Formats: sequence, C-alpha cells, structure tokens
Amino acid sequence: MTKANDLRQKDVAGIEAEVKSLQKAHFGLRMQKATQQLTNTGTLRSTRRDIARAKTILAQKRATETKTK
Repeated sequence: MTKANDLRQKDVAGIEAEVKSLQKAHFGLRMQKATQQLTNTGTLRSTRRDIARAKTILAQKRATETKTK
C-alpha cells in the first residue's frame, strides 16, 4: 500500500511510473482471479484504491504546476 505522503514527495514522472506499475500489478491480479489462482481477493480492492490515490495526487500536482506557470 502506498501512502499519500510518499507519493506527494515524488515528482510527476515518478508518480506516473508508480501508476503504471500499479496498473500492471492490478492486471496481473485480475488475471489470477479469472483463472481462479487468486486466494486473497482483497488485494484487488487495495490496488484499485492505490491507483486512484496516485492519480488524484498526480492531478493535484499537475494543477499546481499549471497555476505557477
């Protein structure tokens, strides 16, 4: 689980990379669920929320960048 404070310390490129890796992990979990290999289905929910958290902070950072320009 990624913390919001950890994400806020990263730059935009770092957060984008984090979102991409979280999306890959979520896809892998979905494939495991489809093939009935996933034992802990709660990880799907947590990765989905981590992606949303990272995207929210990314949007906030982009908004502050455009305001300062």
